[in-house]
Amino acid sequence: MEIASQDRVYELVLFGATGYTGQKCAEHITTHLPSNLKWAIAGRSASKLEALASRLSTLNPDRVQPDIQVTELKREDLDSLARKTKLVINTVGPYHIYGTPVVEACAINGTHYLDVTGESVWVLEIVQKYHEKAKASGAIIIPEIGIESAPADLLTWSLATVIREHASASLKELIYSLHSISGSLSGGTLSTILNLADRYSVTELHEATKPWALSPVPGHPSSHAPSLTERILGVRYVPDLGVLTTSPQGTADRVIVHRSWGLMGGGSFYGPKFYFSGYMRTRNTITGAIIRIAFALGFFCLLFPPIRWLLKRLVYEPGQGDSRDVSARDHIEYRAMGIADQADPNPQRAIARMRYDGGNYHVSGIFLAQAAITILREDTLAKKLGGGILTPATLGQAFIDNLKKAGVTFETRVLPH
Repeated sequence: MEIASQDRVYELVLFGATGYTGQKCAEHITTHLPSNLKWAIAGRSASKLEALASRLSTLNPDRVQPDIQVTELKREDLDSLARKTKLVINTVGPYHIYGTPVVEACAINGTHYLDVTGESVWVLEIVQKYHEKAKASGAIIIPEIGIESAPADLLTWSLATVIREHASASLKELIYSLHSISGSLSGGTLSTILNLADRYSVTELHEATKPWALSPVPGHPSSHAPSLTERILGVRYVPDLGVLTTSPQGTADRVIVHRSWGLMGGGSFYGPKFYFSGYMRTRNTITGAIIRIAFALGFFCLLFPPIRWLLKRLVYEPGQGDSRDVSARDHIEYRAMGIADQADPNPQRAIARMRYDGGNYHVSGIFLAQAAITILREDTLAKKLGGGILTPATLGQAFIDNLKKAGVTFETRVLPH
């Protein structure tokens, strides 16, 4: 049973605050979230937490600074932490190694939960184990609310809404593209990729990335008929989006978007024929084909333990990443097109764009912080659903509006019919 709100000491606890993404999130909470927020930073090292709190105090000395909660990844510690707060932001990864006990503590104690995993196979596990427990306790649990997979989920929701308003129609297909990106992967992300192949079999990884693996209701095949070029080379041309190819985020984004489809009226909001197609933009067909082959070879190499062993010694350590000066020059931009389900050779289309100028992990920190304040202080579909393992899109327009205020660009427009 959910603990009464008045018994919670904090509105928010940031667990893993001294990690690379955790620090970015802590900085954004300090500088952008309401000054009356009662919050704490948590982790295993008291000295690191104290050093972070001291640094945060210089960013905004006028606000209430966070308390410190020294917390081990033990059941009794995590239960105690979950009972003290309304919401936990978890940035301790890899999540398939460290995330499950945190989700369990939140699901049992009625504590809302957010993370930035991209580990679809782990998300499938927690859906199967904890969705009903979280729903019973009223806990809103949303994984993948960083660059995987909040942009895809929110842009899809926005375009479905626009198409309904302007064309009185549902969506037939949502074509999504990682349009432009600069910046490197953090140690935590690289560690996760390598450890997934150690933990799960190829069959388990494949099952978790099937299009409707996370949907609460059965889905259906795509209505898109690939051209010969797309079938052979993996390249597709879409007007207003450009030449598109295989995306490293495509499968993770797709299963989350399709879960949103199923959660929202059993597929009735997006439409009965809806399908999500995720890509990344490329310069031309040749480079697109090279990228597709490179991803296939990369995945094949990760199947071999000696190669994984070598890569683990060459990448950043978890908790490390680009410096502030380097990451400040980075950017990330996504674009999407929604195609209406209409009996028309030229159906209504709308396009959307999301962009952030700054580090890729900064924007994940922003997504975490703004999702937290949206859950805590706004009315959302997630709240109406009563809890469970939900998705970024269930936070709707309130979440998008908060992200805009924080410097994330969101734009949608209907194309001439």
